[in-house]
Amino acid sequence: MAKIKPFLCIRPAAEKAAEIAALPYDVYNSQEARAEVLGKPLSFLRIDRAETQFEEPVSPYEDRVYQKAHDLLWQMVAEGDFVREEQEFYYVYELTMDGRVQDGLVACASIDDYLDGTIKKHENTREEKEQDRIRHVDALSAQTGPIFLAYRTQAAVRNVIARAKEGKSLYDFVSGDNIRHRVFVVDGPEEIEALTEAFGEMEQIYIADGHHRAASAVKVGLKRRGEHPGCTGKEEFNFFLSVLFADDQLRIMDYNRVVKDLNGYGAEEFLQKVCEIFNVEKLTDGKKEGGGKACARGEETLETVHPRRKGEFSMYLGDAWYRCRVKAADVSGDPVEGLDVSQLQRLLLGPVLGIEDPRTDGRIDFVGGIRGLAELERRVSEDCAVAFAMYPTSIQELFAVADAGRLMPPKSTWFEPKLRSGLFIHEI
Repeated sequence: MAKIKPFLCIRPAAEKAAEIAALPYDVYNSQEARAEVLGKPLSFLRIDRAETQFEEPVSPYEDRVYQKAHDLLWQMVAEGDFVREEQEFYYVYELTMDGRVQDGLVACASIDDYLDGTIKKHENTREEKEQDRIRHVDALSAQTGPIFLAYRTQAAVRNVIARAKEGKSLYDFVSGDNIRHRVFVVDGPEEIEALTEAFGEMEQIYIADGHHRAASAVKVGLKRRGEHPGCTGKEEFNFFLSVLFADDQLRIMDYNRVVKDLNGYGAEEFLQKVCEIFNVEKLTDGKKEGGGKACARGEETLETVHPRRKGEFSMYLGDAWYRCRVKAADVSGDPVEGLDVSQLQRLLLGPVLGIEDPRTDGRIDFVGGIRGLAELERRVSEDCAVAFAMYPTSIQELFAVADAGRLMPPKSTWFEPKLRSGLFIHEI
């Protein structure tokens, strides 16, 4: 059964929360991170990507970078930019994007639940990315970026969250990407106990996003256990910072593909191959061939060519959009092979375009759905030969893969909105 708990939170002073909150560290490369922190002396990205605080270019993996992150965090705490809670609480983290609201519960989850599979994962991690966050968490002696967890909705949890939102918010601000962030405290003993018991009845919870942060937090916890042989299991390093969302609250966007060449095929020859594999119709202005002028570049028009259902993707080739549907004989009921991203890989990307391993092949790139379909057109006009717009993977598909003990292909899910770092800090 899942074990979550309230925690002693270090959080921004109310008047500084909007300036401190930052998108996750891995949204940016070093150059982008440097540009993002300019003129933002409180941005938590300065701590998440401390290489930005050196005038000369430095590797983000140097010892002095992690030491700088440590110094920046605890200096801000000492100067009052952050406040320390005196009691263990849960928090409700509400995000509103395009009028759509989702509520997460901020808590600490157990590293033992991760190790025994109560917390299920669906993605492999890379050692070099793990090592970076291991060193970051260990140097700060704190977890600063929450892991995004999901659970099957439960009325008891929903009711406590609703009651908490009837109170006054700790924070209420709109970030630069037009996402509204509100935070409420759950401080009543009965509500805290109700939440702990409700999750204690769940047989599993799932990592939606943040596999590397989760793996790193667990490995730091195990390292600390080795350094404290008499530990009881209740020490803070036995838990990691999380935000838990009910499955019916989550929004998964498409994670699209662009390929740099056609593997030696001409455009017409490649299109013929596609037509042999899938049921294909050419789209012009969102209609079938002969329905009007060529597809306009306006995003509103482009939405009409977005895939409409599972088993369908849209292809941009030679300045035209095509709707492609998987043939019934090729549909798989396997939880992994039946994913749309798997079927595209199995039927086309591998056998026709020669992309055997999308994790390592430099000819393929991945574009988050938040960038829109116009970004796919731009990539094809500049540095790619073909683009594929996918139908979003569902949260139920994610659960099915994790329940089967399987792993999704790379870049299968894109969650929006993104959780902010720096709003909740868990000292270990």
